[in-house]
Amino acid sequence: MFDEFAVQEIAIDGVRTAINVIGSGPPVLFLHGASTLEGWDALKPLAARFTVYAPSHPGFGHSSDASHLMSMGDLVVHYRALMSALGLERPHLIGFSMGGWLAAELAALCGERFGKLIFVAPAGLHDPAHPMTDPATIAPQDFPAFLAHDVDVALRFFPDGADLAAATRFGEARAREGETVQRLTHPFGFGHPNLARWLGHVTNPSLICWGERDRIIPVETAQLWRAAMPHAALKLYPDAGHLVLLETPDAIEAMSDFLND
Repeated sequence: MFDEFAVQEIAIDGVRTAINVIGSGPPVLFLHGASTLEGWDALKPLAARFTVYAPSHPGFGHSSDASHLMSMGDLVVHYRALMSALGLERPHLIGFSMGGWLAAELAALCGERFGKLIFVAPAGLHDPAHPMTDPATIAPQDFPAFLAHDVDVALRFFPDGADLAAATRFGEARAREGETVQRLTHPFGFGHPNLARWLGHVTNPSLICWGERDRIIPVETAQLWRAAMPHAALKLYPDAGHLVLLETPDAIEAMSDFLND
């Protein structure tokens, strides 16, 4: 039984990259979204079958700043180098939210370096009829309700105001990560206009997971992903929002079964 993550640090092109590692078995690389506020605990059930590697992107979490990052392509280069440094050979790849967009670009460029792919409420494809909510337009006090259908699931990751120092650290961390996100999403927002074309070249077995109550990236966007990857399976979870892995344990179980099959 694995209870806690070990933390490794590797320098990639001068960027100190923190990697949370847990479990035993075939490798799984997990790419987080536009924030690290929810941590990694949702991934712990995967540790029974897999060794999970969950890095913090440069400019996020405990990884060092990287002012040179100007696009998602820069992160793709970073992660290809990180995989080589870790000695990962054909790991399964999971991308959540903005990390799903990153996973898609990695798979389109070098899908042969990965096993199976899982996209969890991924950003990256734009549906004008169902636009993504711009995080910059959400008032801080409203974020928990946008992240989870059951707001209590999200609230536990936010300061309650009782500890002023903790609230200050939280705000500083979100501001730092937000600045990095702004650079990565310039000039096209949370995605790339050619991503759907690129995904047509992805042949890895793939799974798309989405919460039907997602208020950040509408579940209708899942149909764009399905059209771009017609052989990918799609699983929807009716009582979950954007943080579907935290709200629905069945989602993690389904992901584990898919990767293990």
